Amino acid sequence: MAGHSQFKNIMHRKGKQDAVRSKLFGKLAKEITVAAKLGLPDPNMNPRLRMAVLAARAENMPKDNIERAIKKATGGEADNFEEIRYEGRGPGGVMLIVEALTDNRNRTSAAVRSYFTKAGGELGATGSATFQFDRIGEITYPASAGDGDTVMEAAIEAGAEDVASDENGHTITCAFADLSDVSKTLEAKLGAPASAKIIWKPQNHVLVDEEKAQSVMKLLDNLDNDDDVQNVFSNFEVSDEVMAKLTA
Repeated sequence: MAGHSQFKNIMHRKGKQDAVRSKLFGKLAKEITVAAKLGLPDPNMNPRLRMAVLAARAENMPKDNIERAIKKATGGEADNFEEIRYEGRGPGGVMLIVEALTDNRNRTSAAVRSYFTKAGGELGATGSATFQFDRIGEITYPASAGDGDTVMEAAIEAGAEDVASDENGHTITCAFADLSDVSKTLEAKLGAPASAKIIWKPQNHVLVDEEKAQSVMKLLDNLDNDDDVQNVFSNFEVSDEVMAKLTA
């Protein structure tokens, strides 16, 4: 979602780096611990843990933090987290999918609902938003990984479904069930990816005006700042002109 990515980049540039990174590391560590607890503590034998570790490395999370998160699961210290997905409608008819890991369903549900309500949106029933998205695997590489033809060839051999390359890098998509195998094959050819994760990709984007964009950005900010929220996906889109005015 273009708008969300732009917004997060601007947040980082506005001096929130330390706070954002600390919160991000906390969320990455939670996913690593949950993945290790649900399966084997070896990333090579546990696809979900491997994806979690790759995501942590892509954000330059220290190795000690990663190892500590895994040991927390194997040592029986980890809390019992429940995975919950929320779906709802935000300002301007924007649809959102919110993925959470929580040890208190009531707390998280109340918080997420309040964020939507304050933004003039509302939570919906299961399936109210996901039918407008495709669940896929996404693997990204920097431009330095190779030219478009090289990455395309490697992606085809790995079993990927699509590749988009530009001056900023390469985005490879595949069936979500194939993410672990495709990323492992690509890593052998291109090196470690910048990221490898399962995402909800919108089938269509909703372009919003300046007023609605401001409300959507506030909603996304509140969701991102909640410790229980792991991922947020949206079909929100805003023009470069509007984004420039809102962040001037």
